[in-house]
Amino acid sequence: MSKERTGIIGGSGLYAIDGIEVLDHLQIDTPYGPPSADLLLAKINSEEVVFLPRHGDGHKIPPHKINNRANIYAMKLAGVTNIISISAVGSLREEIVPGHFVLVDQFVDRTRHRDSSFFDGPVVAHVSMADPLCKSMRSSLLKACEDAEITTHTSGTYLVMQGPQFSTRAESELYRSWGMDVIGMTNMQEARLAREAEICYATVAMSTDYDCWHEEEEDVSVDSIIAVMHANVEKAQRMLQAYFREKRRDMSHCKCRSSLESGIFSDLRALDDSALRPIHALVERFL
Repeated sequence: MSKERTGIIGGSGLYAIDGIEVLDHLQIDTPYGPPSADLLLAKINSEEVVFLPRHGDGHKIPPHKINNRANIYAMKLAGVTNIISISAVGSLREEIVPGHFVLVDQFVDRTRHRDSSFFDGPVVAHVSMADPLCKSMRSSLLKACEDAEITTHTSGTYLVMQGPQFSTRAESELYRSWGMDVIGMTNMQEARLAREAEICYATVAMSTDYDCWHEEEEDVSVDSIIAVMHANVEKAQRMLQAYFREKRRDMSHCKCRSSLESGIFSDLRALDDSALRPIHALVERFL
């Protein structure tokens, strides 16, 4: 296993990556069950990456049924230290035109009944989520988007809705009044779990539509989204190629990589193997 690997979680429309050298298909089981699909171990420009389609092969898993704990834990077991999350979203702002990318820097979570922590007891941990996305990764991804000539917004707040239905018009207007910029159905749980797993995590949000608030546009539909999504996927492929061409800063000392150092409240030495087994990959360096 290489010392560091970058994970790529592909959202709606991004089920594979062009021009990569496939090394292996990793069937990884976790204490939380299987991930959305086998993890694809590959190389892009000599750098090892681990790719996972968030919704499974053929988009079979709806957003509220994704096993996020299994996905992030499997990434951890595969040696992933950084995760690029690519996500299709609706725009809540006139200036975020369908086809634009947004390097999200904040989330507001409106989901329900989704597992969002590895620490359900008896091990208790509290990690900071004040800045839920890795600043270093966002900087590198911005450079990649610029190199790929993609219109990209450098910040934005992602409203995470429950789904799988789209918003009502009243909800869409409410979220706009709150100052939200884009809306989608995933990513918040991934960000929380990645922080607990001490993995750097960044979201590239690809705008596909204007949700349903925009009076001059048709209400959001699957057909309209898919048309824009195909173009966005081609842009995402270009962005990834540009990202892995560039020499990036050493991130071994990024604060994301040490989030548990001040976050674990329990005395690990006082716990038995049955308590530690489900989170062993996360806490083994403290044992």
